[in-house]
Amino acid sequence: MIADKTKILRLLKTSKGQLEGLIKMIEQDRDCIEISNQLLACQSILKKTNSEVLKGHFNHCIIETLEKGSKEDIDEKMNEIVLVLDKLLK
Repeated sequence: MIADKTKILRLLKTSKGQLEGLIKMIEQDRDCIEISNQLLACQSILKKTNSEVLKGHFNHCIIETLEKGSKEDIDEKMNEIVLVLDKLLK
């Protein structure tokens, strides 16, 4: 992985804390809206984490393949991008 590992780990640890908080909230029968807001916050940080991972992939792997790769390698990387974008847009 090429992305900033320190940043990625910090974001994931924050998300882990949020998930643990969510579990406690549910166990304590907290208000649904509070739980929903916490879920949205957790989703947001996971999206940000994924964005950082993909940014590293684009800035290193994709560019390197475009500069040095064969036609087949480039086609494969472009297909990867399309598949990830399809998932992100769902």
